[in-house]
Amino acid sequence: MGIFGWLILGLLAGAIAKLILPGKQGGGWIITLILGVVGALLGGFIGSAVFGVGVDEFFDLSTWLLAIGGSLIVLLIWGLITGRKGSNA
Repeated sequence: MGIFGWLILGLLAGAIAKLILPGKQGGGWIITLILGVVGALLGGFIGSAVFGVGVDEFFDLSTWLLAIGGSLIVLLIWGLITGRKGSNA
């Protein structure tokens, strides 16, 4: 998969992860893209290490599931790092 495929996969996986994960996460589409690509890489690494499946093909279901799962993990970590520092509500 080329760099353009990784960017599209990352953007879509990051957006889907933001829809799945409740709460308000900061960042626009650039942060979503970065977190999605990092999540896709993490998902591919975990999939290769645990299940022996990587993120090789763009139109493969396992690629999308690993990318979205990895994006969810990265988004949870991002939320812990950039969590609200106190609210006046």
